[in-house]
Amino acid sequence: MPAQTTKAFQPAPTQLSMLALSLSALGVVFGDIGTSPLYTLKTVLDVTGGSHPEPAAMLGALSLILWTLVIVVSLKYVTIALPFDNGGEGGILALMALLRRMHERRPLIMFIGLCGAALLYGDATITPAISVMSALEGLHFVAPHLQRYVLPATVVILVALFAVQQQGTGRIGRLLGPVMLIWFVTIALLGLRGIVQHPAVLWALNPAVGLRYLFSGGGIITLLVVGGVFLCVTGAEALYADLGHFGRVPIRLAWSCLVFPALVLNYAGQAGYVLSGAPIDSNISHSFYHLCPAPLLLPLVLLATVATVIASQAVIAGAFSMTRQAIQLGLLPRLQIIQTSAAGHGQIYLPAVNWLLMLVTLGLAIGFGSSSGLAAAYGIAVSTTMLATTVLLFVAMREIWKWPLPVVIAIAIGFAAVDAGFLSANTLKIAQGGWVPLLLGALICFVMLVWRTHNAGVQK
Repeated sequence: MPAQTTKAFQPAPTQLSMLALSLSALGVVFGDIGTSPLYTLKTVLDVTGGSHPEPAAMLGALSLILWTLVIVVSLKYVTIALPFDNGGEGGILALMALLRRMHERRPLIMFIGLCGAALLYGDATITPAISVMSALEGLHFVAPHLQRYVLPATVVILVALFAVQQQGTGRIGRLLGPVMLIWFVTIALLGLRGIVQHPAVLWALNPAVGLRYLFSGGGIITLLVVGGVFLCVTGAEALYADLGHFGRVPIRLAWSCLVFPALVLNYAGQAGYVLSGAPIDSNISHSFYHLCPAPLLLPLVLLATVATVIASQAVIAGAFSMTRQAIQLGLLPRLQIIQTSAAGHGQIYLPAVNWLLMLVTLGLAIGFGSSSGLAAAYGIAVSTTMLATTVLLFVAMREIWKWPLPVVIAIAIGFAAVDAGFLSANTLKIAQGGWVPLLLGALICFVMLVWRTHNAGVQK
């Protein structure tokens, strides 16, 4: 049957239903962005001087991280992007579908949407691999002899992860949501521990601290730091694409009440611990693990392992949603779509997409061999997609919301400046492996354009 645009399930407006859906969203929507504290500040520290960075650099980088979360996630996606849904579905393709029906420059809007969606597929193949592998590499801190088993174990876990997708995002969310609840509470408490040791780290809440560092003339080092900072929001585009699975209210509730505060506390806590001058165990290179008391290190590593496996769920669910939208728009051939919930229209499973995504993800995991190798390729594609989303949001705010042109221009310039800065920083990754998601995205975009041209010829 041809896919039809149907209004997404809207849960009853009760506190119980909202809390239940928000809990499920923790395990599907926020896994990727919620586990970013494991590697974001560590990547920044590698650039700014390891375990003993300059205080100004550490506070500046922390301020950039915190305000990136505010601007990119809270303002751009949660506040402005989420209301733009197409039949309950979210993501850049949904935004494109809304605009192409009412804007005279439809070919340009479609091209921007196609490129953005295709590139998001490219990064979606990296996220499961880097999430699972970085988690398993954490076991090296407590059991170094297990290092040689990281890659085989990664392959096994990835196969199992894709195998359970047929259970549906609703069931998966109910299973994984409580685990992520424990995760966010844990990282918040760890962050408080670090802040208590160095309360001055809260100065980073002042955006002037980040701007001062950004324009301090650091050259290539500053650009590398910006590339590391971007890792804190790599799950934001998937958050928008997952709108159809749970709806905007549960997503906003989970982000505002738990996810965002926990992330802010943990990032500040990591920076506080590093700046406090506290002793650093030479066997632990992760700034994240410095926050944990030694007796609890093994349980934390195991919890982080589970949480980062869950992180892959956001992009997988987002890939299902985007593919159905592409089929509805005539951009991809009809594929089998299995409805996994009688209540939620957005909760679907696409076998062909699932297994193809698994094969590419396994190939990347085996090909790059380590999370550091995958990190070199991570971010370039999704940063391009974020810039494309900003362009479409500019048109949507003007054409759909009818906001005054000066207001729309000011908002769009602000978002575009942030997106362009991250894109510039991530271009440094192209030669180190960033060409891989770009190539995958180009191939997917080519397939979409060819199929659309074929359909147009058949209709004539």
